[in-house]
Amino acid sequence: MSVKIFRWQINNGVDLFLYFHNYRNMESKNAIEAFSALSQEARLMTLKQLVTAGPAGIAAGVIAATLKIPPPTMSFHLKELERAGLILSRKEGRSVIYAADYGGIRDVIDYLLADCCQGDRRLCGPYVIKESA
Repeated sequence: MSVKIFRWQINNGVDLFLYFHNYRNMESKNAIEAFSALSQEARLMTLKQLVTAGPAGIAAGVIAATLKIPPPTMSFHLKELERAGLILSRKEGRSVIYAADYGGIRDVIDYLLADCCQGDRRLCGPYVIKESA
């Protein structure tokens, strides 16, 4: 993996470092994390339930009850899906609401289809493949 580091000095002598990784390698790393998170049945079923629920999401307790998973175990699975960039969470009162991160899911699909059929868009079905710059 190639890394470029840029350094700037800002106010009061504070150094600011920006790291730029080779984009393709970062895509692979993110895809591996997503597939790792989905390699467990409870997490896959959780993501499917959240995709079905839409952007409004579902409370963690409701997900756990629906899938018949103990709340502490469900919390672990939700944390893994969130870490992989597949779901988002927000607090509403005393509840934590989880929703599918459609952008993160789409990134995984785009990664898989980026080189689909050697770039022949007619063979890749309804998927939109990112145009190369």
